[in-house]
Amino acid sequence: MAKQVLLIEDEPNIIEAISFILSRDGFAVKTHSNGVDAVETVHARKPDMVILDVMLPGKSGYDILRELREDPATRDLPILMLTARGQTKDREMAERAGVSRFMAKPFSNSEVLDAVRELVPS
Repeated sequence: MAKQVLLIEDEPNIIEAISFILSRDGFAVKTHSNGVDAVETVHARKPDMVILDVMLPGKSGYDILRELREDPATRDLPILMLTARGQTKDREMAERAGVSRFMAKPFSNSEVLDAVRELVPS
């Protein structure tokens, strides 16, 4: 069975690009585009990993990450965080909140694919 990836991102071009490259590589990709109910969506879909944007409508990716890490059911879920703001302080905030991997935009398709393969071995 294909590994499930939940992409929580609000930028249509990024959703399309990441969904395409991961689907082509055999992953089942589901998408969600707002922060308000992102945590509930993770619990409902039970993905093998989450790709999480930092800036989302309704709630920041950092807040979502903290909530997921505080819950025993999602504490160890691999999470790749994407941000347009790749400064050191952003990376440090994500690491303190428990991110598995951090990636600044723009990124290459191969970078995303390599990160997902690393976080969710087949």
